[in-house]
Amino acid sequence: MGVTKTQLFTDRQNQLAHWAKVLGHPARIAILQVMLKQNTCICGSLVEELGLAQATISQHLRELKDAGLITGTVEGTSVCYCIEPKTWAKAQAAFIILFNTYKPIGRDCC
Repeated sequence: MGVTKTQLFTDRQNQLAHWAKVLGHPARIAILQVMLKQNTCICGSLVEELGLAQATISQHLRELKDAGLITGTVEGTSVCYCIEPKTWAKAQAAFIILFNTYKPIGRDCC
């Protein structure tokens, strides 16, 4: 494979693409939906909730955390995860801007 040319794109485009890639797995979407539904930190209940192996859940949590969409804190022997509000708001705004850029022209173009 060739070298990616991310330097050809703006920081905003690269960040949006990174969030899109992280959100591109259904398990990560399911994890986020559980967090959003419960509106509280999650401490270990995801295995029962989603039916995935602990190692798989941990890998997806790491990806979400590395992207800044969630944060984790150590509480005793477990790690609790919750939505990271500042990054979540930035990602939400970036996707809204992208989707709102589309302006229908009133006819089929293709």
